[in-house]
Amino acid sequence: MIRVAAVGDIHMGPDSQGLLRPAFDTLSDCADLLLLAGDLTRHGTPEEARVVAAELAGLPVPVVAVLGNHDHHDERPEVVTAILRDGGTRVLEAQGTVVEVDGTRVGVAGTKGFGGGFAGRCGSEFGEPLMKEFIRYTRRCADGLRTSLETLAEEGCAVRIALTHFSPVPDTLAGEPPEIYPFLGSYLLAEAMDTAGADLAVHGHAHAGTEHGMTSGGVRVRNVAQPVIRRAFHVYHLHAGDTAEPVHATAAHRAD
Repeated sequence: MIRVAAVGDIHMGPDSQGLLRPAFDTLSDCADLLLLAGDLTRHGTPEEARVVAAELAGLPVPVVAVLGNHDHHDERPEVVTAILRDGGTRVLEAQGTVVEVDGTRVGVAGTKGFGGGFAGRCGSEFGEPLMKEFIRYTRRCADGLRTSLETLAEEGCAVRIALTHFSPVPDTLAGEPPEIYPFLGSYLLAEAMDTAGADLAVHGHAHAGTEHGMTSGGVRVRNVAQPVIRRAFHVYHLHAGDTAEPVHATAAHRAD
C-alpha cells in the first residue's frame, strides 16, 4: 500500500512560519510522500518562498510540488523554484520524479496547468493572438504532463500520480461559480492523464470546490486545496498493480 499525503493552497507568508510544521513532522507515521498542489505562497516573493522552504526542510518523507498561480504573481517563479529545491523539495513543471516506497517505484508527474474550460464549454485556438496563446499555453502544460506520465511508465513505475494546480475536471469545481470554471482548469489536463494513464490525480486552486472527481477515462481526481480538505493534509491509499482499488482518504491533522 502506498500512502500519499497531499495538500494545496497553503498560501504561506512571513506570519505563518511554523504553522504546518508540527503536522508535517508526523508524516513518517502516516505517509510515504507528501504532494503539494501549488499556491504555496501568497504572492510568489522570495521571502515567502523561504518561509515555505523552511517549513518543508528535513521532513521525514520526500516532498514533491508544483507551483500555482500565486507563486507566479511576483513574476519570479524560477526564483521560488530554486529556493524550494535548495531546501530539498522536488519542484516539477512538465517533469516527473520517482519515489521508492518499500521496493515499489512511485512516479509523480507534475505541471501547474492552466485554464481554458471543459468539453463543450471551453476556449479554442481561434481568433486573437492572445486567445490562441492562452489555449496553447494550457496545451503545452498538458503535453508536458502526458509525456512525463509516459516516461514514468517506461521507467517501470508501478504507481503513477498526476500532480497539478489547475483542475483537470469540472467535478471537483462544484461549489465554485460556474462563470469562473474556465479559469480554474482545463479538459486538456484530463485528456493527458487518460491518454498516458494515471492511478490518481491531485490538484488545488478551487477553494470553494469539492474533493472528489473522476476523468472520463476513470482516473480518480482529488481537490486537495486546504480550504476544501480543511486539514494540514489528507492521506490517500493506493495499491500497486491494482488500479481498480478505491482510493481511500484519511483526514490528517487540522491546520489550527
